[in-house]
Amino acid sequence: MAQRIALFWPGDARTIPNELAQPNAEEATAQMERALRKLGCAPYRIEGFLSKPHHAIDKLGRVDDPLIGICVHWFYGPHTTEGVVGKDQPLLLASNFSGQWPGLVGLLNTGACLELVDRRHSRLWTDAADWTKDPAFMARLEEWCTRGQITWPTDELHDSAPVDAAAWRTAKQVAHGFRDRRALLLMLGDTSMGMTNGYFGPRLLARHGFSEHKVDQAWIVARGKDVAQKRIDDAFAFVRDKGIQFHWRKGGDDDFTEDATREQLRDYLVVKDLLEEYRADCLGWQYQLGLITLRPPSDLSEGLFNSTCRPESNGDTVATATEADQGNAVPMEMLKRLLKAKGLHQAVMFHDVRWGAEHQGRFLWVLLNSGSCGAYAFNHDPDSLRGAHSYRQPKLYFPVPGGTLAGESLPGAITWARAYVKGDRLWMDVGRGEVVKLPPAVRDAWWNGTTRQWPFMAADLGISRDTLMAHYLSNHVAVAYGDVFGEMVALSQELGFRVRVLAREV
Repeated sequence: MAQRIALFWPGDARTIPNELAQPNAEEATAQMERALRKLGCAPYRIEGFLSKPHHAIDKLGRVDDPLIGICVHWFYGPHTTEGVVGKDQPLLLASNFSGQWPGLVGLLNTGACLELVDRRHSRLWTDAADWTKDPAFMARLEEWCTRGQITWPTDELHDSAPVDAAAWRTAKQVAHGFRDRRALLLMLGDTSMGMTNGYFGPRLLARHGFSEHKVDQAWIVARGKDVAQKRIDDAFAFVRDKGIQFHWRKGGDDDFTEDATREQLRDYLVVKDLLEEYRADCLGWQYQLGLITLRPPSDLSEGLFNSTCRPESNGDTVATATEADQGNAVPMEMLKRLLKAKGLHQAVMFHDVRWGAEHQGRFLWVLLNSGSCGAYAFNHDPDSLRGAHSYRQPKLYFPVPGGTLAGESLPGAITWARAYVKGDRLWMDVGRGEVVKLPPAVRDAWWNGTTRQWPFMAADLGISRDTLMAHYLSNHVAVAYGDVFGEMVALSQELGFRVRVLAREV
């Protein structure tokens, strides 16, 4: 009898994204079914998107056959993990390698969430129009069908890297700063969008020089009423004078007006006051989903905090992680301090690992998040917001109008990092890379093929596509301009993280 394999659709918590993605999910599922039948298997479908944790519990928990999640749009990790935790049948996350829908992003996040709960799984992807005509994909799928897992090469994963004496001295100096006064991470709400491997909590943070303090997001609404109108007007004049181009009332977005931007700046000022009240060093801002129907998007504010040039600035950045993702907030604060110690500009960018493609013989990732990227990426001028644009966040997902902080990231050497939980310990991935300037036609095709309203970075992360897809434990990455790679490896070790270096060679 042919092996029975259950196919399911992990889903977004919101109805509209699932409805929009359904044709893509249908097509990808049909492709997987043809591939499995070609291998002599008998696939069947678990009907409907799993859009709540209890859907996973109710629909996946009773299945003992091998499972394949079809990953073709953004979806929440718990909508898979809660139905498979505590079980041990083969589990595969499979995706079409497309930038149109962030299925790859959902796959990477869910893989990280499964790691958090020690649930073994495999990953597989293809960019072929006909999945059965991709020999590498079919060979990997056959491996999973016969062995219950896929083994990917690990030659680009390293326990450490050589660090010179100067880098060690800088790292020790910065580590002393964390020990002298541990970094306080102000959490506005909790992690969101189902990123369970992005929250570490006090027990794990305390081991590595960090503390957290949570403030309910309702405070933003309550305190916003008391922000003086003059402060808002001054902030509004500042961001316009410093060069942000606001695309109000463009492309049918008639509700995106000057008043929408002023309301975003009201929230920025509330959070700035909270940071000063609690003497917090860095920030995690949930926004989604708790405030999404009450306040404009937080993205403009997040981009401003990640810039030294901002209203009522003290001349410093505040490392700010969207969706209150501690896995990015922690390395962003560490990278910021290393950059400052080396006399480099301290801005650290927050991005999604969205999609990627070959360009002139090298694989480049499109790094793209809704607005938590500072303006320095677009102009390399600490005292300006030139090159930054603010577009209305798409109405389908953001009902209250408000803008992003977007732009094209300039070329240059980068250091990148990410923290995550593995085996009840905090790990830190560290890598080197390069931001690449694309020809305008290629840039626009890639940008328009993802989300044009969001900041764009085309980057070589110093590893192969397959290494990242097979082994990376997040959909987010912290990116700093400049080479602080050795210092980041050393600082991570000094603060007690398990370090994993991702590089073609060390």
